[in-house]
Parts: sequence; C-alpha cells; structure tokens
Amino acid sequence: MKYDIKDAALAPAGRKRIEWADNDMPVLREIRKRFEVEKPLAGKKMAACLHITAETANLARTLVAGGADLVLCASNPLSTQDDVAAALVHEYQIPVFAIKGEDHDTYYQHIHACLQHDPVITMDDGADLISVLHKEYPEKCSQIYASMEETTTGVIRLRAMHRDNALKLPVFAVNDATTKHLFDNRYGTGQSTVDGIIRATDILLAGKTVVVAGYGWCGRGVAVRMRGMGANVIVTEVDPIKALEAAMDGFRVLPMSKAAGEGDLFVTLTGDIHVLRKEHFEKMKDGALIANSGHFNVEIDIPALEEMATAVRKGVREFVDEYQMSDGRKLFLLGEGRLINLAAAEGHPASVMDMSFATQALCTEYALKHKLEPNVYDVPHEIEDYISRLKLQTMGIEIDTLTEEQEKYLDSWEMGT
Repeated sequence: MKYDIKDAALAPAGRKRIEWADNDMPVLREIRKRFEVEKPLAGKKMAACLHITAETANLARTLVAGGADLVLCASNPLSTQDDVAAALVHEYQIPVFAIKGEDHDTYYQHIHACLQHDPVITMDDGADLISVLHKEYPEKCSQIYASMEETTTGVIRLRAMHRDNALKLPVFAVNDATTKHLFDNRYGTGQSTVDGIIRATDILLAGKTVVVAGYGWCGRGVAVRMRGMGANVIVTEVDPIKALEAAMDGFRVLPMSKAAGEGDLFVTLTGDIHVLRKEHFEKMKDGALIANSGHFNVEIDIPALEEMATAVRKGVREFVDEYQMSDGRKLFLLGEGRLINLAAAEGHPASVMDMSFATQALCTEYALKHKLEPNVYDVPHEIEDYISRLKLQTMGIEIDTLTEEQEKYLDSWEMGT
C-alpha cells in the first residue's frame, strides 16, 4: 500500500481521536452498519480530497465498509491531523497522502497520487481534485460516475466550469444541501473559527471589535458566536440583501474601508479574492489580528502585506506571523491566512459533520444507481429528509406528522376562507 504521512508512531493516538469523534456521529454510524451488510460501493475505486480529520476518517471508514477501494489526500496544506492520517493507514489500512504543513508542490503531488488510483467516484472540498483532473487527466473524466463537492468555494468553481461548458462529469453540490449549509456552515464554522482564533492567540474576545467579512451562512455563524463571547461585531458585505439581514440581526454594517480602522480582529468568510488588501492594511490599528475562515488563503492579499512590511517575524506564536509596517504598527496574520479553524484547531465538531458526511456517503450510493450527465446537481430531497429525520431520532427529538385532513388541505385549492 502506497501512502505519504508524517509519522506512523502517531497512529494509536489518531485511532483514539477517530473513535471519540465517532461517538458523536450516530447518523454516519447507522449508514456504516447498513453499508457493511449491503456493500453498495463494492469494488468501486474512490479518491477523496478532504480535510484529513477525525470526522473525515469516519466517513472513510463508512465508504470502505460499503466496499469502496478508497484513497485520501488533503484539501488544504494545514488542515491535516497527522495522527489521524497515521491511524487511517496503520489502523484501518486506508491509503492517505497528507502531511500537515506540506508545501505547494507536495500538496499537488498528493492530489496526483489520488488521481493515479483511477477513481470512478471522487469527493472534493474546494474542487482542487476536480480541477487537476480536468486539466491534466481529461481522459479519466468519462469514467467518473459523479463527484461530491463539500464547500461553498468549490461549488462556485464548479458552477463556473459548467457555465463555461468545461465540466465533464456530474457533481453533487453537497455544500448546498440544507442539512449541510444550515448546520455545518453556520454552527460548525461559527464555533470552530472562534476556537481556532482563541487557540492561536489566547485573546479575550469580550470587548474586542471584530470585523466579519461576509454574511453568508459561515459569516452568520461567526458573527453570532463572536457576539456571544462579548465582542462588538461589524459585518461587511457586497450583497444588499445579506447586508440588510445583518443590520436587522443587530450588527453594525460598514464598508471595509471604514471598518478597517475600527477592527481589533478581522475574519474573512466570503470565498472571494483580496477581501482584505493594501488600502485596508494601511488603516488597521497597531496589533490588529487578521484571520481567514474561507476555504482558500486568497481572501487576504498576503503578497501585498509582505510587500508593505519592513520586517516579518514568522512564528511569534504558533500559527501567528508578525508584519511590521513602516510607521511602526504591527499586524498579525493567523494560520498563514488559511482556514483558521483547521490550521489552529480541530475543525467542525463531529456532530455537525455527521450530517454532512452522511450526505456524502448517501450521494455516493445514489450516483452509482443513476446515470447522470455532466452538471452540478442538488442533493436529492429523499436523502436530505432521511438524514434530518435520523438526526432528530438520534437526538431523542420527536416531531408531528400531518393528519390525512391536513395533507388533503395542503394539496388542494378549493377551500378558501
């Protein structure tokens, strides 16, 4: 078995972490039990480019239980948990190509290693795997039943590919599933981003002015949790509807040109490029902290920050780099501008990833049963309904059902006031 990990000796610790996460992933456990019996993925080669975390490991175990021949690589150079990668290889015999802190070349070598496995199903978190597949292995696209995309940024890229007639395989927009973005993005990103920032800096959030760039589901989650920790939250937006919503949710809404001079901490969550750039760095306070929780590190114009700095001190604290400006101000970049919740913390809690990864597993099964044309597809409603009902059941929550009379009323038009 070929693989590339940091240290095999970390495997026992990684197994403990995986088993702990599994305790809080009951939906995925139920799917794994069925997969072990039915083997719906029997003999199918799979490649998954995901954050190599304990939660991802339990998805991998589920896919393998279903009969898949799976290989894994990281979807971000700083998101790998090295002990989990070691456990997947040496405790569960699942090939992994991922090392926390791997450089750019190694990152893409690992993606190539996965694609050289000749998968017929792929999973992605940011669309890097699919992008490399299309650019360098176009002949393999025709053998792919479908791919699953886990994140907002990836779905944006894939819809752009489809719009340009460049997409050569079917993709499920798992990120757009209600059981994903309403929970994973809002509650998962909200909590784990705060966790990552506190671990990286050990700052007190109460009383700080926190600027949250973007008020999508991830931004909502971070803004609410920052406010819950006592921070004064400013939201920046380009979408008037989202800006209006943020204002009515009780947040100050400013353009970044004005917010830049007020923030003690900045967090970007937009999926776009250069949300924080030179004109903003010029206005920031001495000691301002800059973090990103969007998928790629392009949201912060790091080259501009480096060019402006008269001195750079790497690692003044783990996951914190200091940039000194010509006027004596110091700006601090967290986690190299990469996903702070995974660079400096452990990513989303297992209980929300339970739903997201259950969706991944069931979409994989669905793709093998249905012939799909190249396009970006929504997650089928029956999968969403099953996962949400099973999640409620595992939480001990009961809900009502419609009576026959109520169903008839909702399905008719004759009855008025």
